[in-house]
Amino acid sequence: MYGATFKPGTRKLLSTAAPPRTWRPFFTASAIAGFSAAAYTIGSIYPPSALTILFPRTAPGPLDPATPESKAYTESLEQTLQTLPLLERLRKQEDADDWYESRPYLNYPEERRVNSLTGGALKGPGKLALYPLVRSKKDETESVIFVHVGRGLCGHDGIIHGGLLATLLDETLARTAIANLPEKVGVTALLTLNYRAPTRADQFIVIRTFLQEAKGRKATVTGRVEALDGTLLVEASATFVQPRYAKLLNTEALKKAMGEPPHSHTPIHLADGEKIRPPK
Repeated sequence: MYGATFKPGTRKLLSTAAPPRTWRPFFTASAIAGFSAAAYTIGSIYPPSALTILFPRTAPGPLDPATPESKAYTESLEQTLQTLPLLERLRKQEDADDWYESRPYLNYPEERRVNSLTGGALKGPGKLALYPLVRSKKDETESVIFVHVGRGLCGHDGIIHGGLLATLLDETLARTAIANLPEKVGVTALLTLNYRAPTRADQFIVIRTFLQEAKGRKATVTGRVEALDGTLLVEASATFVQPRYAKLLNTEALKKAMGEPPHSHTPIHLADGEKIRPPK
């Protein structure tokens, strides 16, 4: 070239082609797509806690209680209940002889049960599939209740309705209170709840109750709902009062609804609908 000056080390070979850039966007898009697919797969297997609350997986509705599938599901759930590590530990602890087990609503008259909220309307697979299992101290000052809450009891999908938890606490706290009232009858005068964490559906929860005071016709009880790992879900306190007309009432049905102490302390293990056999 005329008038051109070349400095050493700066000359380019005119025959050298520039590196192709056509494929770079493709490789970038492929990498992003691959990473997204991997993240989705991992997230599906191990979903983050917050995401499962905000975007719960869909689930089928409760089973028809009359179907064989329903019976098999209930029996399997009962087997799971009886082998829960926490329940097994409680049955083997040093003071195990100071406690007894019962199953509320098990012997409740059918004509009354059908119109009961927790014993009838909410009873069944996908809801309250099992009768609660109650471990109570023989002096009725403390109890531990195991309840399975199904997917059909939700407010926000996948999360148990707070009103349902309030109902369960009202009934379990009342059981401890009523056992300490003179005529074994009581009504709720005050119930205070503090919700500490979302309660996920389709799991066993543990309700613990503690008698704080029993004086005359009034009893005060505290309680808490926990996950099986001990996570605190709800705290509660309640006051129950024995009505003045209590002596006029027939308390036998109430005793059957609450679950009476059995004649023996052998763990009660029943499939849904099976009747308890009288002691020999």
